[in-house]
Amino acid sequence: MTRFRLTLAQLNPTVGDLRGNAAKARDAWSVAKAAGADMVALPEMFLSGYQCQDLVMKPAFVADCRGVLEELAADCADGPALGIGLPWFEGVELFNIYAVLKGGKIATQVVKHHLPNFNVFDEERYFSSGDVHGPTTVGPIRLGIPICEDAWHPDVCETLAETGAELFMVPNGSPYFRGKREMRLTHMVSRVIENRLPLVYLNMVGGQDDQVFDGGSFVLNPHGDLVVQMPLFDEGIAHVDFVEGADGWLAEAGEKAHLPYEWEQDYRVMVESLKDYLGKTGFKKVLLGLSGGIDSALVATIAADAIGPENVRCVMLPSEYTSKESLGDAAGVANALGCRLDELPISGPRAAVTEALGPLFAGTQPDLTEENIQSRLRGLLLMALSNKFGEMLLTTGNKSEVAVGYATIYGDMAGGYNPIKDLYKMRVFETCRWRNANHRDWMQGPEGVVIPPRVIDKPPSAELREDQKDEDSLPPYPVLDRILEALVDEDKSIGEIVAEGFDIADVRKVEHLLYISEYKRFQSAPGARLTRRAFWLDRRYPIVNRWRDRYEG
Repeated sequence: MTRFRLTLAQLNPTVGDLRGNAAKARDAWSVAKAAGADMVALPEMFLSGYQCQDLVMKPAFVADCRGVLEELAADCADGPALGIGLPWFEGVELFNIYAVLKGGKIATQVVKHHLPNFNVFDEERYFSSGDVHGPTTVGPIRLGIPICEDAWHPDVCETLAETGAELFMVPNGSPYFRGKREMRLTHMVSRVIENRLPLVYLNMVGGQDDQVFDGGSFVLNPHGDLVVQMPLFDEGIAHVDFVEGADGWLAEAGEKAHLPYEWEQDYRVMVESLKDYLGKTGFKKVLLGLSGGIDSALVATIAADAIGPENVRCVMLPSEYTSKESLGDAAGVANALGCRLDELPISGPRAAVTEALGPLFAGTQPDLTEENIQSRLRGLLLMALSNKFGEMLLTTGNKSEVAVGYATIYGDMAGGYNPIKDLYKMRVFETCRWRNANHRDWMQGPEGVVIPPRVIDKPPSAELREDQKDEDSLPPYPVLDRILEALVDEDKSIGEIVAEGFDIADVRKVEHLLYISEYKRFQSAPGARLTRRAFWLDRRYPIVNRWRDRYEG
């Protein structure tokens, strides 16, 4: 009986850390060698990290990738073949390739054919499309290697099957959005059934800027049967045995990891994105303004789960408009999490600013200007703490607020990362309830109720004037969020949204706020991507834009 053992290395690379990524590959190769594997496979663009964006346009960077690859090939000469992805110049053209290393040399270079150019992907900006490569022989088997997007279209896999491929091995750099895993599985099952060949889907894990690669690698047999399922989000190595029989090659059944449902996946993405953003940029501690409201409470909880509560500083910056309840709620959150809580009133700095501006503001009435001064003073003080103690400042605006500009630029928008940037307000409420009821081993914060119910249940307020409520300026959040989902996530027209039963005045107001806030988002901190229409690479609008939907009803 002919057997082929393939080791899948679902690992977390760092963009630009070529030697660190090569060391991870080398360690995986050693594990595969000890397990008697014929080949160890790493994901797409693993050597360089992914996504590199314009870094791949630097010839020196790509040349360094090639040099490290050659060193890796020499180090892994005596043992299993090793597959790994990287950028590669051929003449003046740059390609996204998957190299198979054998016997100390680069035995095969497979070039990506279909280049994704949607959502967060700009591969047509960077790479040339390569011709479809035939199967690669490794030990007793002929591998077809469609790189990521190549397996989302029928043609590449069909060509590989027609030219003798016996197994599809698909290396991926596929980032998370809600529902992505089911979409991947549907496409890969189609390739398997169309060609009657087994398929390995290998994905990387880890955070890169706003994106999280969620792993979830799997193996399908020719009729679409799922026989191996690796975990979501966790690094791991799996050995998969393929056996050749009368009807071709089949994968033997292996472990099938439990896959968490949607709410846990979203929360894990926010935790992992922050954890890797900090770890890969060199920060070990964070701070944030803890107002007593729900958004900052959730961000503090995410931070505690990502890096441990002992590494999270919470700061309450009260003014005369801060209620006793908010002071108590902030303390309740910090105590429940086990985070440090400092109190830094803004009354003194505010009085100084008011005095300084007094001669120029004489004869005017207080308005939004004075409210924004409070927010900007808080930003100033928090950034001073960040600079002094080397703690990254986190911002705490949810997607609803980010969308309509309900935030002060150079104030509460100041900071280095926003874990909840792609989470609408109504989902903030539900996420807090979910975290209070659930705890997992990967969470470094405590279990139990860490966000007091009163924080979740009270009416949201910025507390910048007497008796202020968010609904004084915005439609109720259930209404606002649905209008925003329609405008941002679904690109619906005003007419279509009004047809759902919403008031045209509300829809027009939200559309106006969405467009005029583009300049704020352009300057905002990055944050975890949870949907296909996150603010940054998914949705790119001009800052100067006079167009409005002219629907009249």
